[in-house]
Amino acid sequence: MSVKHAQHEAMRHALLKRLAWQGRLNDPAATPERVRSWLSKVRHWQSVRLHGSFEDLLKAPDTRAAATFFLEDLYGDRDFSARDRDLAKLLPLMSRLLPTPVLSAAVQAVELNVLSQAFDLKLAAWLADNPPPEQSLTLDSYGRAYRAADCRRLRGHQIDLIVEVGQHLDWAVHKHGVERLLKLSRGPAKIAGLGELQSFLERGFSAFRELGGADAFLARIADQEREVSRRLFANHARPFPPFDDR
Repeated sequence: MSVKHAQHEAMRHALLKRLAWQGRLNDPAATPERVRSWLSKVRHWQSVRLHGSFEDLLKAPDTRAAATFFLEDLYGDRDFSARDRDLAKLLPLMSRLLPTPVLSAAVQAVELNVLSQAFDLKLAAWLADNPPPEQSLTLDSYGRAYRAADCRRLRGHQIDLIVEVGQHLDWAVHKHGVERLLKLSRGPAKIAGLGELQSFLERGFSAFRELGGADAFLARIADQEREVSRRLFANHARPFPPFDDR
């Protein structure tokens, strides 16, 4: 077995494990209605917070596309299960067309999605059991739910995954021939009816091409989100940017 084939087999097994986890998380019978109600509030609250935290990146012409990709395609308040199922079906085909780092970006995006979903469900379950008097999320109730869910090490891994997806997409932008390979895979994906994954990869490639180098962008996201997590666990009065009190 070649090294490349072994890498793709490892990715396939990792992907199937994460999709099985995703299936359990999405099982309506496993999640009471009161938890699902809070889950939608948690996701909306986090989406608003993230857009506020990265408002400058969303407004700047050189980072707007990459920031939008992260907030909508990786960290967004939406259901990514169709894209993730596409990847499971299309991985054998795309492994013959696309280089390993591009496939790794897609598999890591699935892991990020499932991990984020698991965290969100933990927050929602705690809020369902400990509903705030106002029956809505506030900075205080979000912070208490975040600390109750804990998972400090996995929170760090969540941020690491964001950086790794970005690094792989940045590699693709600077690797000669990858854009052509992405275009070649567009036809097979369309014929197979699996366009959501193809669209995800093309949006990511286009967004990172506009950056002209992702190191500073990824460092900003990682440093800021690690500081946010540290402050939330420490019950800091001001856990979110701007960090003008350091």
